[in-house]
Amino acid sequence: MDAKITRWINSLAGAHPTLDTVMVAATQLGVPLMVFFVAAQWWSRNDRTHVRHVALVAGLSFLLGLAINQAILLVVHRIRPYDAGLTHLIIAPSTDWSFPSDHATASIAVLSAFAFQRLPCRAIALLGLAALICWSRVYVGTHYVTDVIGGAITGVIGAAVVRFAFREGSRLDKFATGIF
Repeated sequence: MDAKITRWINSLAGAHPTLDTVMVAATQLGVPLMVFFVAAQWWSRNDRTHVRHVALVAGLSFLLGLAINQAILLVVHRIRPYDAGLTHLIIAPSTDWSFPSDHATASIAVLSAFAFQRLPCRAIALLGLAALICWSRVYVGTHYVTDVIGGAITGVIGAAVVRFAFREGSRLDKFATGIF
């Protein structure tokens, strides 16, 4: 089932130049765009203390999610779908293992951080970008669907752990946000 869905999503790759351009841009620029969005929140005028806390939570969630991925990569060695002859790759090949997707982890960690911290308008905006990033990773041929799902799960786990470990209003939070 994983292979069939992956092949179906990737089947349009290389056949539609405009769609290819959008998907390649999403896969290459989506995560940096999310990082820029989070960094820009530092200067928010509305509820500055809370939004700064959420920006820190998003950054920590991102990092923890990627750290979880690195631990998984020590024991799970899944080849890329293009190496298995399943997909048509339209970007440069990756040198690491396929599972889990770091792009999915990063984008879903940031999305989850904003959702868990009750910033729904920002979370909805990030949802669209995260969905595009996740879809693009399969579309361009570099990941299986389950790689993206696995990455999304590690992103949510990272955000959940940070949500409960890094409390808003703590001394560390006040120091890190510059609000004393």
